[in-house]
Amino acid sequence: MRVFNFAAGPAALPAPVLEQARDELLDWRGSGMSVMEISHRSKAFMGVAEEAEALLRELLSVPANYQVLFLQGGATGQFAAIALNLARADSTVDYLNTGAWSKKAIGEARRLVGRVNVAADEAASSYTTVPDPAILQLSADAAYLHYTPNETIGGVEFPYVPASGAVPLVADMSSTILSRPIEVAKFGLIYAGAQKNIGPAGLTVVIVRGDLIGKARAGVPAVWDYKAMADEGSMLNTPPTFSWYCAGLVFRWMKAQGGLAAIGARNRAKAQLLYGAIDGSGFYSNPVAVPCRSWMNVPFTLRDPSLDKTFLAEAQAAGLTNLAGHRSVGGMRASIYNAMPLEGVTALVAFMQEFQRRHG
Repeated sequence: MRVFNFAAGPAALPAPVLEQARDELLDWRGSGMSVMEISHRSKAFMGVAEEAEALLRELLSVPANYQVLFLQGGATGQFAAIALNLARADSTVDYLNTGAWSKKAIGEARRLVGRVNVAADEAASSYTTVPDPAILQLSADAAYLHYTPNETIGGVEFPYVPASGAVPLVADMSSTILSRPIEVAKFGLIYAGAQKNIGPAGLTVVIVRGDLIGKARAGVPAVWDYKAMADEGSMLNTPPTFSWYCAGLVFRWMKAQGGLAAIGARNRAKAQLLYGAIDGSGFYSNPVAVPCRSWMNVPFTLRDPSLDKTFLAEAQAAGLTNLAGHRSVGGMRASIYNAMPLEGVTALVAFMQEFQRRHG
């Protein structure tokens, strides 16, 4: 029986995508083989790769002067790759610190560049807010400005895109990419792990403006050099072919849903439904400042924490899975990415209300 899977990542995939992958697993397009068993340099797989890139470009309206790369190493790998491609060892780089993933990115940058300027730090609010754009302490000579539009663990999301002027803006969009329309031209570089809104874990998408590649430091391994990877169509080494194939199926599914405008409207409705239930309950609470609440990751706590284990056990029995909060913060977290249907959020809200009736 399929459940409503609220995992933060690896996350649920659309059922039609899973069904197609299942149906093609042993015999892909009449080849008598799985897509996992064919050469990544074959004409057949090159077609898969080209279609996936074309669909992603269409969904996000990616300008022609941007490279789209399908890489490995996760968003964590990009914490290093960004510094190695966009900054020198003596550069200054700007970072906004809004939670766990921002802190990890900052930590990696400090190993690789001369000066990391934390232009805003929301530690004082326990990372339940994002900085007012008027208070950002940006460096005039920064090689780039990095931020995390959505913090998966804390459920904090920027309601605005920081203005960086001529400094390239870099965004870790692992938890928000493809959840609504964005203006790619506002960014110098966007990167995202696949395992939330794109496909299976193992693939990382990088969208980078053309003038920012070809500047990697001497000695940077070729697999981390954006130009080297772009020149080889992201196939300098063997790519994660199954993840790339599945990503293409997800992109096709998104297009069939009406594109990002329709998906964004549905995601907004899901988030409003869940936050409304939390705020109106007197039993559940969300710690994040209202203007900064994530559409994708909704943490919440119970009035009586001693009920947490009971809540999780009963939710699991009701087919509502992976609701435990991150180990660093506790409580609950419902991740409601694109593949989570409105029916899943409706079922969660109904369960929460019934649980409150019995235990409140």
